[in-house]
Amino acid sequence: MQVFVTGGTGTIGSAVVAELLANGHTVLALARSDKSAQALTDAGAQVLRGQIADLDVLRTGAAQSDGVISLAFGSDYSTEEALARSIAEESAAMAALGEELVGSDRPIVTVSGTPWVPGRAATEDDPLPTDGPVAGRGRSVNALLAMASRGVRATAVRMPRTVHNEGQGGFAGLLTEQARRTGVVGYPGDGTQRWPAVHARDAAALFRLALESAPAGTAWHAVADEGDAVRDIAAVIGRRLGLPVEPVPQENFGPFGPIFARDQPATSVRTREVLGWQPTHPNLLEDLENLQP
Repeated sequence: MQVFVTGGTGTIGSAVVAELLANGHTVLALARSDKSAQALTDAGAQVLRGQIADLDVLRTGAAQSDGVISLAFGSDYSTEEALARSIAEESAAMAALGEELVGSDRPIVTVSGTPWVPGRAATEDDPLPTDGPVAGRGRSVNALLAMASRGVRATAVRMPRTVHNEGQGGFAGLLTEQARRTGVVGYPGDGTQRWPAVHARDAAALFRLALESAPAGTAWHAVADEGDAVRDIAAVIGRRLGLPVEPVPQENFGPFGPIFARDQPATSVRTREVLGWQPTHPNLLEDLENLQP
């Protein structure tokens, strides 16, 4: 099928584009810059120029395609206000894409995060949070999944806290970036809290499977590592970068601080059983060994 992809040059998106093309699909991908357009062309995708805020462009891309994978999200998370703007932009984009598909039974796969459940690992049956710093994202994903009743095969792939490739990406990537800036690999809390993780190429395989076969209104977990202790993640980063490792106030991480400090393991048992997804790429701690000073 022809698949319209937004966010096709990010850590997840570039892997999704490659996965789709390698499995017989064609890709029409949104590109907001010449650099992104060239990267997508080099990968073998067709390009539609525009930004996530260009709702008419998004509708055009969806109208020309047999299915949609929505991955685009703003890159500014520096303040609560910036994060809220990115979530609002993403919500409007998802709504526009979903409306374009109403009555067609065509698939749209969107992205969200695994939920946090006190005292146990989150499963696919747990609802997304509708309060807190990313509450708007939970509400917009729920609204898209509700379009199943209007003839849209809407599904969601929930991503763990770190989606990695060659040691880059996700919450672990943010720890690394901050360590390079400050000279210290800092982590919030006592470091025993756990973050789930997945390799970007394994996540891409799940997006394809959801696009091809997941029932409308369902959510799936792209979780390969149920939960790595944050201090273990920080220890590998510190060793690879040659920097000290120590706890720091959660406020150092801006709007993500409260999320970083939570214990939030997650499982993917049902996803593996129903969709036949099996991660095959390196786990997070192995992948972090690719970091260079």
